[in-house]
Amino acid sequence: MPLPALAFYILATVTVVSGLAVVSARNPVHSVLFLILAFFSAAGLFVLLGAEFLAMLLVVVYVGAVAVLFLFVVMMLDVDFASLRQGFAQYLPLALVIGVVLLGEMIFVSVAVADRGAAAGKVPLAAAADMTNAEAIGRVLYTDYVYFFQAAGIVLLIAMVGAIVLTLRHKPNVRRQKVAVQVGRRRKDAVAVVSVPTGEGISE
Repeated sequence: MPLPALAFYILATVTVVSGLAVVSARNPVHSVLFLILAFFSAAGLFVLLGAEFLAMLLVVVYVGAVAVLFLFVVMMLDVDFASLRQGFAQYLPLALVIGVVLLGEMIFVSVAVADRGAAAGKVPLAAAADMTNAEAIGRVLYTDYVYFFQAAGIVLLIAMVGAIVLTLRHKPNVRRQKVAVQVGRRRKDAVAVVSVPTGEGISE
């Protein structure tokens, strides 16, 4: 077996097993650690596909920021996870139904696009020899998928504003910044020049 094929099977197996461990681990800290392992394995798969830029983004953004943030939040919060797991069995039938629906949707999409791309044995379009991986992704992202990119940005902006609105609490006895007063402040209102004779101080 060639080395790239062996590396693919190893990384793919580790990714799938880690993904299953994320949702099946009882300890939330262990789930985050398995998530980091899944991200690293997926980054290795991107490297095998020749997408080094995506692999770097996956490691830097998701492993270096998102997963570590999840780990810190889980470790800092004093949450009783035993009480959260109570009543899990009563939601299991609904979860199975939703899982079957999602599986059916994925199968339907796979069959619908079976006559396109690599699934039909067609060779995908390769980037030019003088074009870097990041440039090729940027050209496709900001030309063919520019509207989807902008829509994703709007969705993230709305989510950020919604999170701020939901968590913002106005306290009555807290002094708040008044930008208009600060900008309109004049020098004579803030600075006083006093002539003090030599050897004497200022008496209050």
